[in-house]
Amino acid sequence: MVKEQINQTIDKILANIEKVMIGKRDVAELSLVALLAEGHVLLEDVPGVGKTMMVRALAKSVNANFRRIQFTPDLLPSDVTGVSIYNPKEMDFEFRPGPLMGNIILADEINRTSPKTQSALLEGMEEASVTIDGVTHKLQKPFFVMATQNPIEYEGTYPLPEAQLDRFLLKMKMGYPEHHEEIEVLDRAQRVPPIEELNPVIDLEGLRILQNQIKDVFVDDTMKRYIVDIVNQTRVHGSVYLGASPRGSIALMKAAQGYAFMYDRDYVLPDDIQYLAPFVLSHRLILKSQAKFEGITAEEVVDQIIARVPVPVQRLVK
Repeated sequence: MVKEQINQTIDKILANIEKVMIGKRDVAELSLVALLAEGHVLLEDVPGVGKTMMVRALAKSVNANFRRIQFTPDLLPSDVTGVSIYNPKEMDFEFRPGPLMGNIILADEINRTSPKTQSALLEGMEEASVTIDGVTHKLQKPFFVMATQNPIEYEGTYPLPEAQLDRFLLKMKMGYPEHHEEIEVLDRAQRVPPIEELNPVIDLEGLRILQNQIKDVFVDDTMKRYIVDIVNQTRVHGSVYLGASPRGSIALMKAAQGYAFMYDRDYVLPDDIQYLAPFVLSHRLILKSQAKFEGITAEEVVDQIIARVPVPVQRLVK
């Protein structure tokens, strides 16, 4: 796919999402970055700010097989992955796939269900496969999970374990709309819901081509060292009990490649890394109790680290 086509496709996808989500361009861009970089997204915010609409608009834009899993306290792992049922006619077990067998999965209110059911997503998110009764079933590609959760302070929620949080490429918040934006939301709600009027911009084969092209975005050795320097600082920061793992370094590099690609560049800049680091690393940090008591957040820690780590400068050799 040539550059002009790529730019038009990306602009049309973002325009599609903006028909549904007013004033959330940054969230739309980051969601698209995660999809292109073959990662997953965790959206955390209060109910009613449009988390579900975001992923539905993205799925419609790429003409993907969209599946929704509504997580509840009584949901079982087999309700997510699927189950083998005995067929007396064939005298054999046959596999009936669960809602995880799709292209774009909305894991709605993921922290409303038990840790056992939450863990049913782990293999699928990391290996793009699920194992049921000893048989491994490959998931369709592309495979993208966008999970939503209410703030963990809400009653009746189960905080996601660290191993599961680490599988999400990005974590972000939607936030409330501005006053004038909310008025526009009301105006649109009087008519046909915008989500019903969205048309696909690209098919799955085209999306797979874009995902492969992102891997060719150049990451200079200085940029790789910069990423590793930032991640290493999360492991020695005074407020952090447990820092980001090497998976965090890989995630930051992939996200930076996706972000550069979206902005029509075939190379990664320090600005890309600095912008994405809070979204990629914050949810991977475990803060010390004292830091939590003092009201320090993981995002603030990442901001401090970015300010502290020297930005690489490429010198021209004459």
